[in-house]
Formats: sequence, C-alpha cells, structure tokens
Amino acid sequence: MNEQRPGLTISSVALLVVLFLQIPVIVVMLASFSETSYLTIPPQGWTLKWFEAVLTDRTYIDAIKNSLILAVGSTTISLVLGVAASYAIFRKLVPGSEALTSLLMAPLIIPSVVIGVALLQYFTLVGMRGSFWVLLIAHVVITVPYIVRSALASLSGIDLAVEEAARVLGANGFTTFRLVTLPLIKPGLVAGALFSFVTSMENVPVTIFLAGPRDTTLPILIFTSVEMGVNPSVAAVSTLLIIATAIVLLAAERWTGFHRFV
Repeated sequence: MNEQRPGLTISSVALLVVLFLQIPVIVVMLASFSETSYLTIPPQGWTLKWFEAVLTDRTYIDAIKNSLILAVGSTTISLVLGVAASYAIFRKLVPGSEALTSLLMAPLIIPSVVIGVALLQYFTLVGMRGSFWVLLIAHVVITVPYIVRSALASLSGIDLAVEEAARVLGANGFTTFRLVTLPLIKPGLVAGALFSFVTSMENVPVTIFLAGPRDTTLPILIFTSVEMGVNPSVAAVSTLLIIATAIVLLAAERWTGFHRFV
C-alpha cells in the first residue's frame, strides 16, 4: 500500500493540473451558449443563436476559408519540403547536415514577432508585400520545423536493413522510399502535419504583419473582435474550433497512433 501512495498522489496532482488548464476552455464553451449579448458565466439561458450568427456571417466564413486554405497549403508544402530535407539530412546526402538542421529548426527558437517583422521588411524591399503567396511562404517557414523534427525522429527509429533489402530485391531509390520508408514514418509525419496545421491556423504574430486586406484569417478576426469588445459570437467560433480540433486529433490517433511521436 505504501508503495502505491506516491503514484496515486502524482496522478491526482496531474489530474488537478489538467483540469485547471482546461478551465479557460470550459468557460469559453459555456459562454458560447449564453442568451445574453455579452459574456456571462454561468450562462444566462441556453441558445445556439451565436453559432448561427457565426455560420451565417460572411466575414467569419471568409476568414475561416482563408485560414483553411492557408493551413492546408502551408502544411502540404511543408510536408514535401520537410520530408525531402529530413531524408537528405538523415542519409547524409548533403554536406553540413548539422548546420542545415539548425537552420531549419531556427523558427522554433526565434520569436514569431521577430520573424514577422523580418519577413515584412524583406518582402517590402522586394515589392511583394500584401500578396497571399507571401503569407503562404511565411507560414511554410514557421511550419517546416515541425515536419523536419517529426520526420527525423521517425527516420531514426526505422531499421535501415529494410531499405537495403528492398534495394537488393530490385527496387530503385524512389520506389524504396515510397513503398518502404514512407509507410514506416507515416505516424510521425501525421503528428508533424497536425502540429504544422494547428500552428498555421492559430498564428497571429507573423500573419498580422503580412496579411493583406482580403487575406484576413480567423485568428486575426478574433483578435480584432476582442479588441473592439467581447461578445458570445467570438466564444462560439472558438467552441467550433475546439470541437473541430478534438475530432481531427481523435481521428488521426485512431488512424495512425501518432501519440508515440509527440
């Protein structure tokens, strides 16, 4: 019995910490169902009108569409570039692999505001400011590190003899990578893609510097809405994001079991 008490205590503390961290999420979700036009906890009545307001508001629809296009596009490009770079680094196909790894990981340690200001100055100098493609490039810069990190972690865990066996049996390099290596590292890539997608979806510091008038994303819209005054429609769209994120994470976990790589 005495040996089990420390474990039970640690589990209890961990549960309390998790519950404490979820309090803001619970508050936001409860506020989105309130009948009042201002945030109240506990909710004054229950209604779905704020969700209807969000889903019928063209401003929110356009912002959600821009965010999804940006997140899907940057994640897809980051997957292609990140996997290629990770494989080249892992197999020592390029000189200075350690320096290249540090360069690709740099956006994780550099503050996002610094990245946003630097990219703004650069694209202003070359005359490309205000373009959606500029925003896409910026999001690729901040999402590639997640793909590289997860891909390198996955590659380090595979048995290279499997690749060698495929080559001995007549498969060329691309076929070996496509049919052998890629399926082995798929769970890690799914984990990296999810981190990249979420990072792109919720990014404000970089996006706010580079977004044009027609490229307003959902986080930017929420940020500006909160500045002008909080209302339950902001809580409603936040609740929709929470639910959508939970569904995607559960589906990805069931599909690949990516928890092993996070």
